[in-house]
Amino acid sequence: MSNKKVVLAFSGGLDTSVCVKYLQNYHKLEVITATVDCGQGDDLAEISKKSKILGALKHVNIDAKKEFAEGFVNKSIMANGLYEGKYPLATALTRPLIATKIMEVATQEDAIAVAHGCTGKGNDQVRFDIAILSLDPSIKIIAPIREMNLTRDLEIKYAKKNKIPIDEEVKKYSTDTNMWGRAIEGGILEDPWIEPPESIFKLVKNLNIPDEYLELEFENGIPIGIDNQKMSLTDLIPYLNIKAGRHGIGVIDFIEDRVVGIKTREIYEAPAAQTIFVAHKDLEQLVLTKHELRFKQIVDDQWSWMVYSGLWFDPLREDLDRFIDATQKRVTGKVKVKLQNGSLKVVGRKSINSLYSQTLATYLSDSDFNQNLAKGFIELWGMETVVANRLSRNISRNKKREK
Repeated sequence: MSNKKVVLAFSGGLDTSVCVKYLQNYHKLEVITATVDCGQGDDLAEISKKSKILGALKHVNIDAKKEFAEGFVNKSIMANGLYEGKYPLATALTRPLIATKIMEVATQEDAIAVAHGCTGKGNDQVRFDIAILSLDPSIKIIAPIREMNLTRDLEIKYAKKNKIPIDEEVKKYSTDTNMWGRAIEGGILEDPWIEPPESIFKLVKNLNIPDEYLELEFENGIPIGIDNQKMSLTDLIPYLNIKAGRHGIGVIDFIEDRVVGIKTREIYEAPAAQTIFVAHKDLEQLVLTKHELRFKQIVDDQWSWMVYSGLWFDPLREDLDRFIDATQKRVTGKVKVKLQNGSLKVVGRKSINSLYSQTLATYLSDSDFNQNLAKGFIELWGMETVVANRLSRNISRNKKREK
């Protein structure tokens, strides 16, 4: 073919740097590297420089921070997006966005293929491949690390052989960062008994500072300000990462079930995500009915599982969004949280849509609640349970008599 160009999703790390050389040496392709900035805080100039050193035909930097916050993170906030109740989907949420941007570059450059640096053991290969094929089923996907069955040790050897510069941190751990969180894995962390060393954390530092209160303001399920100061999501999230992180809030250490069928020990830092989710769920508790809350938890769990499993473009995810969006029309108000030596707790909440009635709930004075109605309610509410237990006892007695 006259056109032998491939677009590689490029972070500048070990995996994608090895991919550049593999694509050049084994596939004889001209490599266009593309970095999608989702708020990872990397030095984009250095990444561009590294791409040039590796001999890439061209490098493209794409600023997607606003799109990530307002098209992906916002949906996750409304869905209380926590995989297995813990992981805030920081890495998972970026993959469909990165895939979309890589495909846009591939179209512009008339490339014959796209590539990524995912391993055959991880979740990201699933997320990238499904997203890319959902956008264009005819495109060729090359995954060098997976194809060569490379481990990190072999990658480091390959990098040295091909004069690929790597830093010391890469030799110890594998990390992935964006504005919504940071993932750390590999090295000594693969032993689930070993406590993570404090040195691996960048966002969370317990500085033993005085207790602090924050008021988060939500509108239609989305945080729009802190302490009466309006902020966009792209500003609010980094602000909260610093604010909550310095109180030691945001470390998640748990055994995670990967899509490919293995359990893995994962470490995450997500101060802003953890703070926002705690506040958001509390506000939902104030304004949604118990029936909405019960069903929404099922929907939230399904939504989180789908995003984690690479099914962002599945029609069901969009269907779930419609239900979630409908519930969020009343999730407007303020939540007051207390940050204290690694702990985070809600200490106050208010909303114009509150279903809480102090005149009904109070025990201190005359209430609008008629206690005399409770007895009849209990009899009706428990009737089936009482009858079922009576029947069970009768069955047991009859069996004893037969013996």
